[in-house]
Amino acid sequence: MEILDAVFVYQMHEKQELMWHQRVHSHEEGSFEIHYFVSGSGTFTNGNKWYTITPGSLFVTSDETEHSITTDEGANLTYYATLISCPLQEELFTKLEIKHPLHIGTNWRFFFEEVRDKALSSKEELRLSACHQLLGFLYNLLAGSVSERATGSHVRLEKAIRHMQRHVFDNLSLNQIASHVDLDPSYFVRLFRKRMNTTPMKYYSSLQLEAARALLTSSDLSIKEIAAKLQFCSEFHFSKQFKASTGSSPSLYRKTHLQLLGN
Repeated sequence: MEILDAVFVYQMHEKQELMWHQRVHSHEEGSFEIHYFVSGSGTFTNGNKWYTITPGSLFVTSDETEHSITTDEGANLTYYATLISCPLQEELFTKLEIKHPLHIGTNWRFFFEEVRDKALSSKEELRLSACHQLLGFLYNLLAGSVSERATGSHVRLEKAIRHMQRHVFDNLSLNQIASHVDLDPSYFVRLFRKRMNTTPMKYYSSLQLEAARALLTSSDLSIKEIAAKLQFCSEFHFSKQFKASTGSSPSLYRKTHLQLLGN
């Protein structure tokens, strides 16, 4: 059992990015993919069936089934995709697949964020933890015990993250984000750190770098233009932050990933 890939696709809209994610493809035997859509709209095609994508919808694709994503014009889809190799659980994925579309609400982003972080960890124990968390979630989903999480502070954090996502190019301040969810900035930081294991501004910075990675691989904007679009004070500062986050310079990241897309 292994999570082979876990990605967060932010506001899919650039031409090359659309071509990549809208391609019809399948995965090898024993591999299954979960798509969880946070925002936007479009169509999810699975085998010979197609389904409407709405915020909070989830789709499970069994091994070797061809599938694709089509976004509505201007919809800017945002979603998590998790590819897991789990040959012994084929029956689970098949049963979930016939229940499409699965609607779980948009407040599960915290769960998929955590699974993604653990799946990409260098520690084997955390990667295995991510696998078991995901399987546990899917069995609960099959049993009908998964529902919208919509109480208390969790809702405010979800609202804050949606606001950060919508304004990723606007260089928000902590006070602006806290004000949007009607919380004192100090309390908001404590609440956010407790749930997300990071501060709001570090999380916002990670969203900006997610957007930077998307722009580097799916647009013709120069590195200087991307830095300016994300409102970094200089190209040098942007490059420094980007390398600290990815281990690669923006130019090398672009070159490497464009080669992968070409393949």
